[in-house]
Amino acid sequence: MTTAEKPPSTSKNDARIYPDFNRDAKIRSVKTSVSDASASQDDAWKHQLKNRITKIEEVEKIVNLTVSEKRAIGYSRGRLKMAITPYFASLMDKNDPNCPVRKQAIPSVEEFQTSVNELSDPCGEEQDTVAPGLVHRYPDRVLLIITDACAMYCRHCTRRRIVGSAEGAMSDEHLEKVLDYIRNNKNIRDVLISGGDPFLLTDERLDDVIGEIRKIPHVEIVRIGTRVPVVMPQRVTNNLCDVLRKYHPLFVSIHFNHPKEITDEVKKACSLLADAGIPLGSQTVLLKGINDKSPVMVELMQKLLTMRVRPYYIYQCDLAPGTEHFRTPISSGIRIIESLRGHTSGYAIPTFVIDAPGGGGKIPVNPDYVISKNKKAVLLKNYQGKMFIYPQVNAVLSENEEKKLVNSIK
Repeated sequence: MTTAEKPPSTSKNDARIYPDFNRDAKIRSVKTSVSDASASQDDAWKHQLKNRITKIEEVEKIVNLTVSEKRAIGYSRGRLKMAITPYFASLMDKNDPNCPVRKQAIPSVEEFQTSVNELSDPCGEEQDTVAPGLVHRYPDRVLLIITDACAMYCRHCTRRRIVGSAEGAMSDEHLEKVLDYIRNNKNIRDVLISGGDPFLLTDERLDDVIGEIRKIPHVEIVRIGTRVPVVMPQRVTNNLCDVLRKYHPLFVSIHFNHPKEITDEVKKACSLLADAGIPLGSQTVLLKGINDKSPVMVELMQKLLTMRVRPYYIYQCDLAPGTEHFRTPISSGIRIIESLRGHTSGYAIPTFVIDAPGGGGKIPVNPDYVISKNKKAVLLKNYQGKMFIYPQVNAVLSENEEKKLVNSIK
């Protein structure tokens, strides 16, 4: 194994890293698992973890599984395991195998069909790993993979080569190596904490980790990437927000994929974070049969704004093994951006990007609004398809030159 392939090493102080959720306790019922008015905030999210749905007989109490789904659940052992929070399971349509929530959570047989184009490490993180769990690709920022554990394992996971393999968090020893690297590289001004999911760490451990990073003078901002507010919103507690608000400027990017994920519980979680002064952004993966239709994506982006979550990225699905069935043509993403630009608020328009295979980084892909250009002018197309000429600085166009520019596209 390379350094990047190894799951984060657990420390001897696991109890303060995250609660023990490796158990065989049966789910009692979705209704009682989603909320308990008598439970404390901490008890609610720990209950979700302890009662994650990991066995076929547990899923069958919630949805009517197809034969194909049953086979896939059986096969999923040894690959990306199935683990679904009772809360997220409560959003699944009982009878529809094409339910967008269900398709993200329950394994499918297509996951076990690999394409020649797929890569174990589609974003090339291993080659840019400079310390245990630390990826340094861009000059001024680093990615810290603090844990390999998630509350729920998404079927389209990009980091499936490591996520869920040990359900461990980074040890103090490895964290110190990470901190030393950041301390010694003064160009690093931005640290993104990801995983797995950092919000599975206890409040105390998060406080320790962010606090140590914040002590480094040249680190200007800290970001956290998480899906927990979507799949386990109970984790966003007053105490968690009190920890995070100490370390401004701190940003949280949340992984949303479908309007059905936006519930009262999720709205409350986002409200707590936003009220703590934390700027929230969304990151969405374009997924076939889930959100690749323009009306679905428009609804999602607009609903996000109502929760004070700024749409940030729409990702073309990475070339991770077993995800071919989720991938869409790139033209689908371009079409979605066209359906947003000019038709809704500018704040609701994310950037459509491809994370270039092998470590090339994020490349924006946009509709062609610049139709033609020369030294004197640029021919532009607006959201309605109408053409407009914008003159270059100090340029004067004759009528014939304008006609020539317009005719250049014919």
